Amino acid sequence: MPAKSYTSRKFHDPRMLVDRPLIESHATGRTVTINLSESPLSWLHARGHLSNRHMLAGETLRGDYESAALGSHVTMSWENIPRSRHKRGAPSGLNRTERMIQAKHRFDRALIALGPDLSDIAWRVICVGESVPAAEREMSWPVRSGKIVLKIALDRLAAFYRIPG
Repeated sequence: MPAKSYTSRKFHDPRMLVDRPLIESHATGRTVTINLSESPLSWLHARGHLSNRHMLAGETLRGDYESAALGSHVTMSWENIPRSRHKRGAPSGLNRTERMIQAKHRFDRALIALGPDLSDIAWRVICVGESVPAAEREMSWPVRSGKIVLKIALDRLAAFYRIPG
């Protein structure tokens, strides 16, 4: 049975659903629908493996990781251009560069708080979006150990970000 893709739903629904054959059942032709846009962290949370506190801690780290992206500007920054001919007051907050520096600083401090053992699994699964089994294989860990270590890392991140729970 060929795998079918629901590309027509892509514009109305943020999910990217794809039917894939089950590895165990090539003969039966059974398939499973996979959401390709779902992160490994949200997959674990949706199936009850992570608490809301864990999910918030992971999303906070991922937000800092993405906000700290140090890519070059394609065009000039239009944030501080005067809107009228009148004198302009003091800037209302941090500009884009300052926000990126602050996010990078928070991200670095979070990884230091995790330590070298926990920061690797957190970075792979939360920031890069690598699946837990793939991260286990890359780090030569026993099967099913990654989820336990990831939960410990998320507990430490929640404490670092002062998320109540």
